[in-house]
Amino acid sequence: MSERLQPGDTAPAFTLPDAGGNEVSLADHKGRKVIVYFYPAALTPGCTKQACDFTDNLDVLAAAGYDVIGVSPDKPEKLAKFREKENLKVTLVGDPDKSTLEAYGAFGEKKLYGKTVTGVIRSTVVVDEEGKIEHAFYNVKATGHVAKIIRDLGI
Repeated sequence: MSERLQPGDTAPAFTLPDAGGNEVSLADHKGRKVIVYFYPAALTPGCTKQACDFTDNLDVLAAAGYDVIGVSPDKPEKLAKFREKENLKVTLVGDPDKSTLEAYGAFGEKKLYGKTVTGVIRSTVVVDEEGKIEHAFYNVKATGHVAKIIRDLGI
């Protein structure tokens, strides 16, 4: 299992394709705070709820200086269907080889219905303007997590 990130760590750089096939890099957001959230799969109930929560709160987060990027192992075509079906405004990127998920400690062993499996660990990392980890939340719940982040960040 990959190491979990801690506040003060440098956020691993990434460049991944978004739902339109365009490359999105963490470096593109330098000078802004970025909420990077990791979720198992587009078009599943929990992940849909989480993506809709981020979309519903995007204006509040943006006004407070935060950009939001959702990362899953999905291919851009599936992300495009997800965006369209759920009318999502949040940036979604795909990491099919899971290298970014692993670099952020968001892929590894987890409990699923009482069994130990290997997969995406639902996680959220807040990166500051300088590219350092400000907060790292692992094993988060899909429902209510965005509200908790907003509270934790004092927004």
